[in-house]
Amino acid sequence: MKKILLLGSGELGKEFVIAAKRAGVYVVACDRYDNAPAMQVADEREVFSMLDGDALEAIVKKHQPDIIVPEIEAIRTERLFQFEEQGIQVVPSARAVNYTMNRRAIRDLASQELGLRTAKYFYAKTFDEFKKAADEIGFPCVVKPLMSSSGHGQSYVHNDDELELAFREAMEGSRGDVKEVIIEEFIDFESEFTLLTVTQQHGCPTLFCPPIGHVQKGGDYRESWQPYTISDEALKQAQHMADKITKALTGYGIWGVEFFLTRQGEVIFSELSPRPHDTGMVTLGHTTNLSEFELHFRAVMGLPIAGIHLEHAGASAVILAPETTAHQNDALQTPLQYNLVDALKEDYTRIRIFGKPEAHFGRRMGVVLCYGDSSADTTALRDKAKRLAKTVLGTDPYMKK
Repeated sequence: MKKILLLGSGELGKEFVIAAKRAGVYVVACDRYDNAPAMQVADEREVFSMLDGDALEAIVKKHQPDIIVPEIEAIRTERLFQFEEQGIQVVPSARAVNYTMNRRAIRDLASQELGLRTAKYFYAKTFDEFKKAADEIGFPCVVKPLMSSSGHGQSYVHNDDELELAFREAMEGSRGDVKEVIIEEFIDFESEFTLLTVTQQHGCPTLFCPPIGHVQKGGDYRESWQPYTISDEALKQAQHMADKITKALTGYGIWGVEFFLTRQGEVIFSELSPRPHDTGMVTLGHTTNLSEFELHFRAVMGLPIAGIHLEHAGASAVILAPETTAHQNDALQTPLQYNLVDALKEDYTRIRIFGKPEAHFGRRMGVVLCYGDSSADTTALRDKAKRLAKTVLGTDPYMKK
């Protein structure tokens, strides 16, 4: 039996573990806190900081995994190369994880080495460098930490007066020990979309899921839908760029490749994650014949993927915590009360509660999935998903975190 060491045990990791357990694979789930979502369905758990390279090495030595699957950014990623040298499969590869955990590396690869169209950008370690870059790019502009997730530390800056706060929030929102920000030109896009891209072993071709439309607020996913309407030419552009960058990064698994679509129909590369993507949770609503997590598992294990087909139109909307809860004696002081009854009265609806042991205001605690036949109106499905998400905890998916 193969053994997987999962580094990061959030909601995406949980669904991956479920896919692995259905195939009889042994999984050890790791995170910095106990009882994380993926730990609840895994065979074993380990609690430690994955930014501690020695601790990470000790866990690998203890469990002797066949495969290491990183699911978060805050990992001492340089250690993954030595694990690969020991014969352990790193997903999708140590090279890919090192590049994509840091926005500097992936943006330079995409723009400077591969020639992909990206937003104009600069890096800054000091406020003086930051101010100079903002003067060069102009307003509005987008500010992000070089290493972060779920939109932490990201903001839009409209004038000089907002620069100091944006720089401070980006520095404070950085994960790991990388203290540097990226400042980008604002792209006046019509919409954003994710192209889930599957790279396979044994010389099998790269596969693409039907594109997924999504909306983010403050850099954090709030809703997604599939299918996403896009011209054949624009889709070919996106597939070409996704294929080019995933081949350059090397490895096997699913990648969430994000793009902007401008009002003129131009496709611009935005971000890339070497793992299942937040916006791809819509596939849990049976939009495709295999969810992104099942696709990831098959690609990781070298199992066949006969094809990826759109089976239903669907939409997802996040369930956000209305309050902060504290942890005391292994139980929540004020457990959240999920109203599933009213939401599940409506047909073609599924709800996934992630099982996070703590909540803070605006934290993503679950997702509502609504679907219909493949020709169903995605606008109506989106409205339904957002409405039902609001009933579960009484919070609007678009509330300010």
